[in-house]
Amino acid sequence: MSRLWDKGAPLDERVLRYTAGEDFALDERLVAYDVRASIAHAEMLAAGGLLAAADFAAIRDGLTALGDEHARGVWHIELSDEDGQTALERRLTERIGPAGGRVHLGRSRNDQVLTALRLYLRDAVESLAAGAVSVAEALEGLAVRERATELPGYTHMQQAMPSSVPLWAGGFAAEIRDDAEALRHAHRRLGKCPLGSAAGYGTPGLPLDREATRAKLGFAEVHEPVTAVQLSRGKAEAELLFHLCLLMQDLGRLAADVLLFDTQEFAFIELPEAFTTGSSIMPQKRNPDVFELIRGRSATAQACLAEALAVCAKLPSGYQRDLQLLKFPLFRAIDVAHETLGILPAALDGMRFRPERIRLDPAIHAAEQANRLVVSEGIPFREAYRRVAAKLKGPG
Repeated sequence: MSRLWDKGAPLDERVLRYTAGEDFALDERLVAYDVRASIAHAEMLAAGGLLAAADFAAIRDGLTALGDEHARGVWHIELSDEDGQTALERRLTERIGPAGGRVHLGRSRNDQVLTALRLYLRDAVESLAAGAVSVAEALEGLAVRERATELPGYTHMQQAMPSSVPLWAGGFAAEIRDDAEALRHAHRRLGKCPLGSAAGYGTPGLPLDREATRAKLGFAEVHEPVTAVQLSRGKAEAELLFHLCLLMQDLGRLAADVLLFDTQEFAFIELPEAFTTGSSIMPQKRNPDVFELIRGRSATAQACLAEALAVCAKLPSGYQRDLQLLKFPLFRAIDVAHETLGILPAALDGMRFRPERIRLDPAIHAAEQANRLVVSEGIPFREAYRRVAAKLKGPG
């Protein structure tokens, strides 16, 4: 198949496979956003007299139909297309004729894919934040159900001070809500419209109305100057990945507590059978695999962040093909987080604590006793600390 930018010489099939990599498959999730951005771009061209009204109507209707068909699974991006942008333009031209070739005036695949990616990431941020809030709400519901259940609070893996399920669950809920808010910080960078920056140096001799496409697509501002657009690549992605790392780390620490509480030695909790698996050899066992994988997948998020940061490190200015490699770690981390956030609320809803199995060391109230001595006798805390320690130690 001849690609849109081919100039006569055939492309070695090995080069196509190596350069396209998995990009054609990753771009499946960007098709709807590319359709939206391409229609906005064509509308701007028509409004500026750079595209005939009839051609714009054909482009708009053709892209809309292609987007609907892709959503229904009628077609998919092929390796021969190399990427989603080419797949759309090729199919559009096949469908409406030469008018399809006019849609690319005033843009490059560089600003085209970045626009679609930012539109997608805006939605992904909101979906991830909503998923995090759902987990926080499940934890808050657990705190209400177990409002009277005491827990030991641990430091250095030793019982330290009295706690409770509301305190334990409430702490995680507060941090996960904070993670949801932090995810939305990525909107500042995602809110800059790159469309019209083309390959990174604008469109000399072509009077584009970048403000019109910004407004049509709901971006907060036009990304200026055009040379800043390619320099920004990877920054919004890394910021989002960083906050996903913190979120997954919180979920991993929550899972680590649940796994400890679920051991036979602790037996503080009972997990729903629907969220545990059986052993292949031991008939008596139910395994908390869901929480083990939640704990482990925080490593996936960290690896994706490290990969994204490394791709962009020390690149020169302007577009470089290396930037294509950002999609894989970005999409992988988003998918892992989505899947984790999707399963955790139901698992928490089915969790039950077993107060009869929870024993607090009597010495766990030592800090409170020292505080009371300070209040009642007015002595220095260190004196109260020594008195309580001596009393707990006992004679001899």
